[in-house]
Amino acid sequence: MSTERRVRMGVIGAGFARTTQVPALRTLPGVEVVSLASARPETAESAGRQLGIPHVTTDWRDVVSRPDVDCVCISAPPALHRPITLAALEAGKAVLCEKPTALDAEEARAMWQMARERRVLALMDHELRFLPARRRMRDLLRSGELGAVRSARVDYRNDNRASPERPWDWWSDAAQGGGLLGAIGSHAVDTLRFVLGREPSAVLGELATHTAERLESRTRKPRVVTSDDESRLLLRFGAATAAIEMSMVAPGKPVHGVEVSCERGGLRVEGRELWRSTVGARAWERVALPEEPPLPPGLPDNEWARGFLLFARAFTDALREGRASVEDAATLEDGWRNQQVLDAARRSHAERRWIHLSSGR
Repeated sequence: MSTERRVRMGVIGAGFARTTQVPALRTLPGVEVVSLASARPETAESAGRQLGIPHVTTDWRDVVSRPDVDCVCISAPPALHRPITLAALEAGKAVLCEKPTALDAEEARAMWQMARERRVLALMDHELRFLPARRRMRDLLRSGELGAVRSARVDYRNDNRASPERPWDWWSDAAQGGGLLGAIGSHAVDTLRFVLGREPSAVLGELATHTAERLESRTRKPRVVTSDDESRLLLRFGAATAAIEMSMVAPGKPVHGVEVSCERGGLRVEGRELWRSTVGARAWERVALPEEPPLPPGLPDNEWARGFLLFARAFTDALREGRASVEDAATLEDGWRNQQVLDAARRSHAERRWIHLSSGR
């Protein structure tokens, strides 16, 4: 790999970007984070000082327009994903966009179509695709040695939003793209599409909001919560069915897992571990995986950070080499397809029925 060409990143948002993305990017050879935008001046300034970023601003347009920015990393609230992505692509910049893709599939399609026209590297940050356990699960399923897939499920549970004392923010507002379905459901849908290698044909969804109001942190006035904090989906993948069950109000040990049942056995991912079972054995055996490299200091030790570090290496290598694709990475087309499922789940919840999906382009 040549390190002659440096990759200069501009980052918009100071949440996941501050805790994970920027610290990970700064560990990569030949990668610089040269600009950061956050809506609040105090957040932008403190993040810039903490992370050593030379230019900070409250206007994302300042990042997109900088001639020294090669790629725009979009970690702003989902309501801003479409305008930032289109502006970045129009300016000839590469794009790395956080999930969920956008507010709806129509916005996501516009992003994908622009990326296709511009022929630049434009990807979704579905970093979990790069975890060895999930890649090995996918390879085993596609090899056919376990037989046909019968069912699959994704489980995600914690109590991060269980307390009514947690303040209102954009995450509480469906109009800004907040809610569990978008934040984690987008990952769950993408995981199923990735490991199963097929598209869902129908969706049944049920959403719940357990805290009706929260106090805004600055004004201390109550505001209505319009986003979900618990979601359940059923999906049809041909003859196979899949379930997604997610909660951010469930007490106990946090859970994040994927399980697939096949004719002759099954596979289960728990965090970063992969387990395998054979029909009749009634037990799980751990599958050996390649040893993971040490995590650089400053990164949280979780599957999101480890997945992003692996993804960021592949992404920035492609930028440096002038490639417009990264093997196995989620494209903006994947983002559009994931968004179609999320939209269908919301419609299903509202109409209390199965929603059939179109596989057309």
